[in-house]
Amino acid sequence: MPRITSHPILKLPEGRKSVRFLLNGQQAEGFEGEALSSALIALGKSSFSFHPKDGAPQGLFCANGQCSQCTVLIDGVPKKSCLTPLAEGMDVRSLEGLASLTAMDEGLQQAERRALHTDILVIGGGPSGLAAACELGRIGFQVVVADDKERLGGKLVLQTHKFFGSEKDCYAGVRGIDIAQKLEEKLKKLPNVTILKNSPVVAIFKDRKAGVYKDYSSYLLVEFTALVVASGARENNLLFPGNDLPGVLGAGAFQTLVNRDFVAASKRILVVGSGNVGLIAAYHALQAGMQVVGIVEIMGRISGYKVHADKIRRMGVPIHLNTTILRAEGAMLESARHEDTKPEDAVAEVAMPEGAVPEGAMPECIGSERAPEGQAELRLCRALVARVDDRFRPIPGTVSSYDVDTVLIAAGLSPCDEFLRQARSYGILAMAAGDAEEIAEASSALFGGKIAAYNLARMLGKKLEMDSSWFATRDVLKSRPGDSFSRSPLIPDVEWRPVFFCSEEIPCNPCATVCPESSISLRPIRGDIMDLPYFSGTTCIGCFSCVAVCPGLAVSLVRKLSETSAEVVLPWEFDADFPQGQLMDLVGQEGEFIETAPVTGRRKNPRNGTWLLHFMTSLKNASRIAGIRVQAEELSLPSSSEPQDAQAEAGDPIVCRCERIRLSEIVSFIKENRVRDINQLKTLRVGMGACGGKTCSRLLDRAFKQAGVDPSQIESGSLRPLFMEIPMGEIVNEGLSKIGGKNAGVRGAP
Repeated sequence: MPRITSHPILKLPEGRKSVRFLLNGQQAEGFEGEALSSALIALGKSSFSFHPKDGAPQGLFCANGQCSQCTVLIDGVPKKSCLTPLAEGMDVRSLEGLASLTAMDEGLQQAERRALHTDILVIGGGPSGLAAACELGRIGFQVVVADDKERLGGKLVLQTHKFFGSEKDCYAGVRGIDIAQKLEEKLKKLPNVTILKNSPVVAIFKDRKAGVYKDYSSYLLVEFTALVVASGARENNLLFPGNDLPGVLGAGAFQTLVNRDFVAASKRILVVGSGNVGLIAAYHALQAGMQVVGIVEIMGRISGYKVHADKIRRMGVPIHLNTTILRAEGAMLESARHEDTKPEDAVAEVAMPEGAVPEGAMPECIGSERAPEGQAELRLCRALVARVDDRFRPIPGTVSSYDVDTVLIAAGLSPCDEFLRQARSYGILAMAAGDAEEIAEASSALFGGKIAAYNLARMLGKKLEMDSSWFATRDVLKSRPGDSFSRSPLIPDVEWRPVFFCSEEIPCNPCATVCPESSISLRPIRGDIMDLPYFSGTTCIGCFSCVAVCPGLAVSLVRKLSETSAEVVLPWEFDADFPQGQLMDLVGQEGEFIETAPVTGRRKNPRNGTWLLHFMTSLKNASRIAGIRVQAEELSLPSSSEPQDAQAEAGDPIVCRCERIRLSEIVSFIKENRVRDINQLKTLRVGMGACGGKTCSRLLDRAFKQAGVDPSQIESGSLRPLFMEIPMGEIVNEGLSKIGGKNAGVRGAP
């Protein structure tokens, strides 16, 4: 896949050093320090390794260290490529079958125990963890924050869109990437807070110690009095035939590739799930120049904010409700030559002509049950979807086929709360914050972190008074969308007037706080920031601040020019390198075409980088125009193949990706052995793979239901002693003279 060389919002890194490495014996290039998985994707590598059970290709799935799909041999040692920075001279090879142990020429020479002492350990450097650490540091505790990423902020560092919520309380109207930086800067000012980046917590012990895998190269024990678990959430997987194909990605993995590592991970995408994660992922894809054929949602309503969904529809992406994915199919690809391939001009290694997507045909698809032979590349090429009835069963005759190279799974999140449960079982004082406590928006997570910090401080004997408004603010910020209202049409006049295209109650108020004339208010129905904005003043000076700040791109400004024409100002968060007079398709609130109009002017808001485009339109349509179409309608049409029967869903999906255990195997085992304890499934090796059951555990309910067993009656599985794999040499810090030093991990091979 090509690299992203320009972006309308993100600043591309400068001066990155190119390094050469071996990829299956051939010379290749990437950027020093980038995730090896991203370098491989940029080189068009879809199949990273091949499973020992059936030779099935293993491709990137989570890009977050939660699964093991991206494991490759690096200098003879199996490692997750998404957690391994690329370095000069690496020897990277696809893993075929099981890896062999590295020969040891000498025994253990020495082992070092490393330890830190602190009052409170905060697990996770996302918004809730950073907020909690800031409050605890200000109170006076010694705090250690351990996070598994190089940059603090959690998923904020992947978010190019502006955030909803309260401008006063949680940076509403500010992009996630900028919020992350603000939070980190605040934390760095506290001398009693120690930050451990690239250092996941891997174990909690009964004697109030935590194992930390510092810099992914050495082992550190952190002794603490209490815990704040702010470890976030992991994405849910889905069961459908072909769900294990390379090209089926978690939405977070896609955002990591695109917005962190600047790799154009796809050409044509289908998104499964209409929650805010799926809606935002579609937006990020469009910003990076990719095509989104649509979003499918099995429910009969949008799961996320309507204003988010409307924004995506206006850009030309349809949302298909009461629709589900039936199966995914793959195509055989030829391996590309890697000699003299440079990172800036890497292209996909696909066996199709350049530009074949979408104009030409995709490679011939094969059934998802067929595995390739040898080291042949296999990547998703088609997705089949169908409408469902009120019992979520596919309706015969409604199957549509889409030629895509990527399916993004955005089917909700599950709390990463293993450490919380484990700590509490040991009697350790532990507080949850953010998604580890309850899945909600990042704005709510900020207040959740602050509240957790104060509750913990009081449990530790501090006599503190918490601001009572915090609870109310947090509850509002995590509110589900409320009622929807229709708005009265605006008749344009010679003075500028804002038009609001948000019609659903959600927690958001930046347009009301940014107006210099205080001419925008929230209509007092609920009495909080869930209320909808309206023009309450008499003066609009045409500063366009409300247009630029709106997270949903749901405010326009209009004024009358003549008896037949008007001027409309719309937000635009894409490249604006087009000539004056450029004709663009203008659409209504939910994406319906209204008219084509010329661009008469443009300006860039200095505060947040949003472009403001001026159009000359007809007077009669001016107040109905809500946005600008980004992608043509024909790009989201199904392929021309004949509709297929609903039996297209027939197949046996993978449940346990690590061990490649299928749904039918688990259902049969449950029935035959009267399974009532998830640990019994380990006989099949379910949950015994490298991910420790993180990706399959949420899918087992369906297997029990199919076997006629109530999942609520099932005993939970035991947690792994270690949260992730660590080489033995690095657990004992063999050969290290300094934690994280230049020799870190040199002798750490298993």
